[in-house]
Amino acid sequence: MNIPSELKYTKDHEWVKVDGDIATVGITDFAQRELGDIVYVEVDTLDETLDKEEVFGTVEAVKTVSDLFLPLSGEIVEFNEALEDEPEKVNSDPYGDGWMVKIKLSEPSEVEGLMSADDYKALIGA
Repeated sequence: MNIPSELKYTKDHEWVKVDGDIATVGITDFAQRELGDIVYVEVDTLDETLDKEEVFGTVEAVKTVSDLFLPLSGEIVEFNEALEDEPEKVNSDPYGDGWMVKIKLSEPSEVEGLMSADDYKALIGA
């Protein structure tokens, strides 16, 4: 299972890559495996400012729909529009082409509360 050490993680199985005041968010390799074949990603919160742990969208797999929780407070400034036509990128490349949103952070200090790769591995028993 792929758990890149340079990323941060949440208990909701999302990964976060912080670059200055912009954070890129997606779901982890573990999450996409648990969900199965992803058929639709919906994010209807573009240009909205949300608090940490608010729902920013949903991911739909063949058998289930799961809410996506914002790992950090901020404004959703970009949605990966490639996922509209190719949601399976979340399965094939969860840490690359399968990213979901970019957030302009409003509380950068929240990053310190995210999990390290080792903490995330412990959470999922990897």
